Amino acid sequence: MSPRDSFLTVMGRKPVIEALHDDTLQFDKILVSSNAHGAEIDTINGMAASRRITVDRVSEQRVTAVARSSRHHQGVVADVVAPAMQHLGDFCEQRRRGKDWACTVLVLDHVHNPSNVGMILRSATAAGVDGVVVPHRGTADIGPVAIKASAGVAFRAPILRVESTDEAVQILADHRFELVGVDMGGDDLFTADLPDRAAFIIGNESDGLSPAAADATTRTVSIPLANGVESLNAAVAASLLAYERRRRL
Repeated sequence: MSPRDSFLTVMGRKPVIEALHDDTLQFDKILVSSNAHGAEIDTINGMAASRRITVDRVSEQRVTAVARSSRHHQGVVADVVAPAMQHLGDFCEQRRRGKDWACTVLVLDHVHNPSNVGMILRSATAAGVDGVVVPHRGTADIGPVAIKASAGVAFRAPILRVESTDEAVQILADHRFELVGVDMGGDDLFTADLPDRAAFIIGNESDGLSPAAADATTRTVSIPLANGVESLNAAVAASLLAYERRRRL
């Protein structure tokens, strides 16, 4: 498993301070740019020292590289342990037989809005969904906006990492998940038979399912809409799906 499938990277001074306030979170490392100074940096150093977390002073370039962004880190990044996060392939290997065979995962297919990603993680975790596939490429990163939208649940959510949606659907198909698209024109979610071992693919906010995901699905389900409403926000659709699944257990 790649190291980035074990940690969530928190960037920015206030987000790192907020994470440090949560005594249940474990930190792998905190990096502070040698150029970063001020009261918030002093607060981070003091809080980290009280929890015996090492703060490494490094170059600005190193912080930018870890953050994978130069816009939001403000000279500070922290890798926070996400105990429920793992690679999709490892998850599938653990769920090959017996009582673990029946399970439900959501696949985020080019969901570009990080707030939607965060809200999906929160509602899916609350509903007891077994995993949420968040690809590294094509879908919004689980950064400060997503973490805030999840109200911190992202740190504990059953996140499943993979490089792309294409790789995700291949792994899931190989492990005999039925791939069900959530899109317009499908069977009514609330009356359709839902498979015991299912991967429900949530498309992006404007275009729906990507061509690769649409080609991989065996069928689609839809949320019935009235009064001329054409679609629902991706996070709302995922929440309804997650709780309909829970209702049937």
